[in-house]
Amino acid sequence: MNKKITVIRGDGIGPEIVTEAIKVLDKVCEKFGHSFEYTDILMGGCSIDACGVPLTDEAVATAKAADAVLLGAIGGNTSTSPWYKLEPKLRPEAGLLKIRKELGLFANLRPALLFDELKDACPLRAEIAEKGFDMMIMRELTGGLYFGDRRTEVVDGLETAVDTLIYNENEIRRIARKGFDIAMKRRKKVTSVDKANVLDSSRLWRKIVNEVAKDYPEVELEHMLVDNAAMQLVRDPAQFDVVLTENMFGDILSDEAAMVSGSLGMLASASLNDTKFGLYEPSHGSAPDIAGQDKANPLATILSAAMMLRYSFDMDKEADAVEAAVSTVLKEGYRTGDIKAEGCTVVGCRQMGDLIASRI
Repeated sequence: MNKKITVIRGDGIGPEIVTEAIKVLDKVCEKFGHSFEYTDILMGGCSIDACGVPLTDEAVATAKAADAVLLGAIGGNTSTSPWYKLEPKLRPEAGLLKIRKELGLFANLRPALLFDELKDACPLRAEIAEKGFDMMIMRELTGGLYFGDRRTEVVDGLETAVDTLIYNENEIRRIARKGFDIAMKRRKKVTSVDKANVLDSSRLWRKIVNEVAKDYPEVELEHMLVDNAAMQLVRDPAQFDVVLTENMFGDILSDEAAMVSGSLGMLASASLNDTKFGLYEPSHGSAPDIAGQDKANPLATILSAAMMLRYSFDMDKEADAVEAAVSTVLKEGYRTGDIKAEGCTVVGCRQMGDLIASRI
């Protein structure tokens, strides 16, 4: 199978970690008989330096012509980089907002997986960490409170701010379908998180999710209020499979899930539109302080590439092979500096990529 992948190496450690992910993807092609065609575009600080803007329209057109986008990291040191002296719409992160909008990326997937080999890094009690967990936070990305009308004005002599939380049934239905589709590839359980005891938007959310669930009789559905969900994430994270929720709740819960996983350097992510097209990137930043020193951890980017294989290309066996290779290398005791532990062998970014590729 041939697939076209647009590559955004970005800034800081971005080029290093993307190089290792492509190394692994090339090994997948070799082992499974596929071919991937890579086309590079600029986004972020490197695009500002070369083109004067964080993302050009030509780069967007290239991304739209691909089957998926693989992104490293963008941005720099906000206190020292000249990019952050520019107006907000010209800063590196504006490129990310633009590409999400242009590509219609409304579904954000943030897996939170506790590898057996990294349980000591989990901040939860040992008896909780010992059970392990493997969940997917499915966050609606383009609606809700962050995108509703907002204003600040003086009312009766008092400065007053208003933010509007709006969802329509179509927005809820499409993210719910994505959530159930993802659950069908996993353990077939969806926990829909809302605040239906207070918010009209949540009551509509729950109604539409229930309607969508009828089309997925194999998937177990439960509803959970967001405050309870926040507690359950630290009390018993093993109970969750797919956590489906709106924009603001998902923003908060995905960060909580990332924290209990113990290492940001291990966390992949994906943003999907209403087809199988997606943008895949690690959850961490560009780490400019270690850029070019072969110290970066490429595992989150490699795991993001595995998500691309699974969710955009329907290459489940290939994704399994990449994830198994990561697990094998960790079991063998290899670590990058950010996840090093006593008795382990510390390797650089390039060697970690070599090790993963060799285990596929």
